Amino acid sequence: MSLPKLHLDGDRFVDDAGRHVILRGVNLGGDCKLPYPDGGTHIPTDFSDHREVSFIGRPFPIDEADEHLGRLKHWGFNCLRLLTTWESCEHAGPGQYDEAYLDYIADVCRRAGDHGMYVFIDFHQDVWSRMSGGDGAPGWTFEKCGLDFTKFHESGSAKVMQHCYDFERGGGRQEDTYPTMTWAQNYRRPGNAIMWTLFFAGADFAPDLMVDGVNAQEFLQSHYLGAMQQIATRVKDMPHVLGFDTLNEPGSGWIANETSYQHTEKSKEHPERVSPGPAWSPLDGLLVARGIPRSVPVVSFDAAEMKMKVTGEERANDNRVPIWRDGVQCPFEQAGAYRLNANGEAEDVNETYFTHRNGKPVDLEADYMAPFFNRVADGIREIKSDWMVFAELDPFRGLSGEGFPEGSPDNTVNASHWYDIVTLVTKVFMYPTAINPFNGRVIEGPEAIQAQYVEQLDLIKKAAHTLNGGKGAPTLIGEFGIPYDLDQAAAYKAWAAGDHSEKPWEMHKTSLDLMYNAMDALLLSTAHWNYTASNSNDQAIGDGWNQEDLSIFSRDQQDNPLDKDSGGRGLKGFCRPYVRRAQGELLSHGFDLKSRKFKAEIKLDSDASETELYIPRLHYGSGCDISLTSGTASFVGDGQMVTISGTQGSRLEIVVQPSTGA
Repeated sequence: MSLPKLHLDGDRFVDDAGRHVILRGVNLGGDCKLPYPDGGTHIPTDFSDHREVSFIGRPFPIDEADEHLGRLKHWGFNCLRLLTTWESCEHAGPGQYDEAYLDYIADVCRRAGDHGMYVFIDFHQDVWSRMSGGDGAPGWTFEKCGLDFTKFHESGSAKVMQHCYDFERGGGRQEDTYPTMTWAQNYRRPGNAIMWTLFFAGADFAPDLMVDGVNAQEFLQSHYLGAMQQIATRVKDMPHVLGFDTLNEPGSGWIANETSYQHTEKSKEHPERVSPGPAWSPLDGLLVARGIPRSVPVVSFDAAEMKMKVTGEERANDNRVPIWRDGVQCPFEQAGAYRLNANGEAEDVNETYFTHRNGKPVDLEADYMAPFFNRVADGIREIKSDWMVFAELDPFRGLSGEGFPEGSPDNTVNASHWYDIVTLVTKVFMYPTAINPFNGRVIEGPEAIQAQYVEQLDLIKKAAHTLNGGKGAPTLIGEFGIPYDLDQAAAYKAWAAGDHSEKPWEMHKTSLDLMYNAMDALLLSTAHWNYTASNSNDQAIGDGWNQEDLSIFSRDQQDNPLDKDSGGRGLKGFCRPYVRRAQGELLSHGFDLKSRKFKAEIKLDSDASETELYIPRLHYGSGCDISLTSGTASFVGDGQMVTISGTQGSRLEIVVQPSTGA
């Protein structure tokens, strides 16, 4: 299927006909982080085979492509954030590309276009690599930079599910060995912090660490971009490919952090959010990496005081295990961040080592992220000059009012992520009363919850005003979603007990409805996290990665393979009407789930072509009435698409509601 080319016009996507386009996308998929078929975090491994793995079969075996892509099209999605990883492309060693995988992922991309979907490609990572608790980079990146990832667990330098989880206990969650969502805390531990500091700022903070004749920063970035170019070369002739994500949820390591500072409470000097878990300082990480034990304060939410506070401490590396490879000196000590005396104690600690360069304060976004964005843009545009860049900053720092750094490349999209963090972390959707543990705020009722979502998302949208030379940029929320194992997997238990109705998914549907209402109110494009073809209700598995379970589809809910809706979870919460293309500028669109009424308003452009709506049979199976201020509506394709033509005047108002008696 030939799709109209898209361009950026201020904060909108527009096509060649000048129509305002909303991208209603989905991430495909959560298990692309892992080798196929047996790479899931629920399967024990010591990662000794990291050079021999294969990712062919992620996001699905190619003979299943039409089934899954057809289902996503049926549910109204017109865009994919297609996941790949650096490791999947270059796992065997530097410059050794997996040609068979590259051909496979290009085939998936081509088939997405055949199903009428735009694609942007996400080089995904979480906490750097599978060997440090996440996914993304190949294992040899640690080795090349002088680190021994086989010692991360014993030293406390990373918490990895395959090393923490007791596989002999019979599955399920194990909050005592591997607590929910603790993988993200690895960003603060040295196995991650060292690599992120080297990746973005090795030339400044570890200038003498050379890898294959160049600084570690240059080595890492050039290989990362080399892998990206390998895929770019294979998809450059596919017009539905919009471009590439810069790097999923990048870490920032120790950049702009005082060497001994442990962030345990907000202050004027440190207004950033306090996150639960151990509050590592750079010095804590540097010393643990050397094999020196440390005590690190642990922060958690105090319900009595309604705030985050220190509630204990964590001992790290009492076994005195260094993670630097034999014969490798700490490059940060060599450069003057600190010094160890003869007793193994830190001396001459330079508190401003990571906050200043040449006497000037460092700016993470301006000094390191903007140059990286430009390098990504230059790299992919060597292959195709008009590709878009989908930019992301460190999500744990948050977006400041200043927005993205000036000097970012042209043709850039704000691809920031957003989650209801409380729901994500606790796996409980607090409804109708919600409590935010980060600020103690109590929110009453669905309208107030939705208003809070709008407020948070609007801050993200406004951060795009600095992009594209101050012209602004569209915001496509690159990730958002909910855990489906809410309330201790209550829906799965109901399903297993025989309740295959919508009732077990009521809370999921409600939460997603409020999220999409907020997105629609701000006219945002989106990429829902996620669709995992291999998802399982087993709480040890979920999406196959660190017990996350956010997939909108599962075979475990598929009781009728001939029905495209079968397997969907909380389907009515995310499968909903929207304006795909507006004949001019879309001013508003929104859907009321209870009444099933959809309304939209468009500022008409007489030179633009037809307006397109997605009207799912899921909500209007018995028919619908479409009211227009002018023009004619026609159902096309599979009966879920509506085109509106013959409009007159300056405004078009659209109302869709169930037919009388439907």
